[in-house]
Amino acid sequence: MTELRFTELVRRGQLKIAAAAFLVALFYLPVWGMAADSAVILQYHRFGESDIPSTNVTLEQFEAHLEYLQSGGYTVLPVPHIVAALQAGQPLPDKAVGITIDDAITSVILEAWPRLRAAGFPFTLFVATDAVDQRQARIMSWDDIRTLVDAGVTIANHSSSHGHLWRESLTTARRDIEGAQARFQAELGFMPRLFAYPYGEYNLALHELIEELGFEVAFAQNSGVVSKDADFFAVPRFSLNEVYGDIKRFRLIINTLPIPVRDLTPANPILRRNPPHIGFTVDESVEDIDEIACYASNQGAVQLELLGARRVELRLSEPLQRGRNRINCTLPGPDNRWLWFGMQYLVP
Repeated sequence: MTELRFTELVRRGQLKIAAAAFLVALFYLPVWGMAADSAVILQYHRFGESDIPSTNVTLEQFEAHLEYLQSGGYTVLPVPHIVAALQAGQPLPDKAVGITIDDAITSVILEAWPRLRAAGFPFTLFVATDAVDQRQARIMSWDDIRTLVDAGVTIANHSSSHGHLWRESLTTARRDIEGAQARFQAELGFMPRLFAYPYGEYNLALHELIEELGFEVAFAQNSGVVSKDADFFAVPRFSLNEVYGDIKRFRLIINTLPIPVRDLTPANPILRRNPPHIGFTVDESVEDIDEIACYASNQGAVQLELLGARRVELRLSEPLQRGRNRINCTLPGPDNRWLWFGMQYLVP
């Protein structure tokens, strides 16, 4: 199989990620430098649309991001290739980066794509199909999306409705997601194998449904670094907007490493108890965990309690606010890089 044919199959989601890992290594390892077992995945939405700053980055910010990625030491890879390598235990280059964009906004094809193409950076576009079918304002057309497919962009499923799927019955959620797959098949000739939860929201039942439907990976919106030990149906991404897209923060997140954890509680991101009793066990490979610090949305630094040598328990000072809440934990790492573990919890 040629590299071109392999890339086409992975981009269209027609080659199982696990089976593809050997080919990933075959075609890419000879040009990689220091091996690593993690990558940073970035999440964008809009470009140069400052009337919607919560999901927009300015063009100046975006150009600064791309310039920094081109500055040396970073390898921007197609997201399916990153996932393939991590799932199969194959090495990635140190400072591997993946770029994702949600919602198929027209500024993607008008502003982001020309700049990404000039930089030689691949990206994945998550499409919610109802908005395209309804020809909503500022949403790309199917012809636009076909143009991106022909150019090598990975197209992925972001549901039909872009609704809060965890609130729906599993029957309704299944119909929504399968409906999007049918539209992709009709318009593009293939069904994506990558999925992103709208708003990054999911419960355990939806998490299981995505796996049952045959997707090979699903992306959330909690900050963090994806590693070989990740939950591949809740892959973290660093979200960027005008507030959180300045170059200082970008330089910080693009160099992060994972904090490998296990036994996270509560396991369900949809909270029934507030404030929650949050805790996790840090892997034995991580040193100096007494230096870990955690921060919660609208609360700042959180009091921590270390139980034994490895268990970290968070003692929130007050209940989390209604809606989505992020909790980020960081730890100083090697070479002036930070280790990072993030969670997103939702209070109904």
